[in-house]
Amino acid sequence: MSNLPKFSRRRFMATAGASATAAVFLKGCLGNPPEAGAPTSPVASPAASVAPGEAPEVTTVKLGYIPIVEAAPLIIAKEKGFFAKYGMSNVDISKQANWGAARDNVKIGSAGGGIDGGQWQMPMPYLISEGIITDGTKVPMYVVAQLNTQGNGIAIAGKHAGKGITLKMKDDGAALFNNLKASGGRFKAAYTFPKANQEFWIRYWAAANGINPDTDIELLTVPASQTVADMKRGAMDAFSTGDPWPYRIVADKIGFLAALTSEIWQAHPEEYLALRKDWVDKHPKATKALLKAVMEAQQWCDNFDNRKEMATILAQREYFGLPENILLEPLMGKYDMGDGRTIDDKSQAVLYWKDSKGSVSYPYKSHDLWFLTESVRWGFLPQNTLDSAKALIDQVNREDLWKAAAQELGVAAADIPTSTSRGVEEFFDGVKFDPENPKAYLDSLKIKKLA
Repeated sequence: MSNLPKFSRRRFMATAGASATAAVFLKGCLGNPPEAGAPTSPVASPAASVAPGEAPEVTTVKLGYIPIVEAAPLIIAKEKGFFAKYGMSNVDISKQANWGAARDNVKIGSAGGGIDGGQWQMPMPYLISEGIITDGTKVPMYVVAQLNTQGNGIAIAGKHAGKGITLKMKDDGAALFNNLKASGGRFKAAYTFPKANQEFWIRYWAAANGINPDTDIELLTVPASQTVADMKRGAMDAFSTGDPWPYRIVADKIGFLAALTSEIWQAHPEEYLALRKDWVDKHPKATKALLKAVMEAQQWCDNFDNRKEMATILAQREYFGLPENILLEPLMGKYDMGDGRTIDDKSQAVLYWKDSKGSVSYPYKSHDLWFLTESVRWGFLPQNTLDSAKALIDQVNREDLWKAAAQELGVAAADIPTSTSRGVEEFFDGVKFDPENPKAYLDSLKIKKLA
């Protein structure tokens, strides 16, 4: 064994340890969630993790990821041996150059040299399923789990420090956008992929402050790995993306953070695990094995005692290729916002298994509906989308597979949501989204661009 390569040897040891473990980390009842990130209580589980009749149809799958903290459950499931523990011994975690590459690779599938699924911003799985971002080619997908909540921020170029650009802007902050527009330019704000999470966060924040993102801002698409360099050379005024990139802006003294997304929408849905429908339909047992491994990885990630090791793993060249300290502080909920404000609050950190509202991993259909409704708000989807949204969500969201996997994993019944809706959601500006009446939400919004 001493001749094994470094990573292979570590993975062998991690797999052996995971296979021998006698505990699955589970947390308390959703009705009374514990403090976010509190140490988990071990619940006995058999060492042999693949029961008779549950063996996956295949041991191989290719999952794509982008090097931001949302990808951690996939990487940890690989590194700590959780995939192998549930019979998926040949999972390929493939770093994607950007979201466009991930989209193109899932379109061709692993059989064509691409991927079978992986980490996605919402509502990308819906846009891919409907052929909206795949040149009309429909590639049906299933959303099977939420990977995380929070862990994102809106970073602002340092030249705008002291000009009132904050979470809730007063007249001087809003005036900056108007003055730039009056002088023949516009405030440039970037995100990593259009019509998805990170664009929605910056749009919502701007509109809540009375700034129209379609007329008062120039919106740009920039890969996450380029954001620091592009802001440093003055190519943008702001960007919205996941850790560790907002932290890098402050650490490199390029800018500051106007807001964390947890401040915009506490315990908000962030990114998801989604797979091609044809792969899932052909491999239902393998899908549940993947889910069990990811769930156990999410539980491991949510134990803050593990976060230093997590930062060490993610920092490796083959994953994020970053200094460990750049990852560790935001993982621990510690943010130097760069404008004199500091945050030291684990409940504001990226969370993977449980947050103040209950389950993180379970893919609530009500959250999918918000992303589709917000897509209608900005004219990305036609208004009649809301008429068929429930049927579309029922086709794409496979929360039933999540529940089946959770039951097989031994997750306590109290930790498995009984409703596909998390109920009414409230944003930092006091606006509420009731999934029972998305039209009322749209009607309440002053700034929008309906198709």
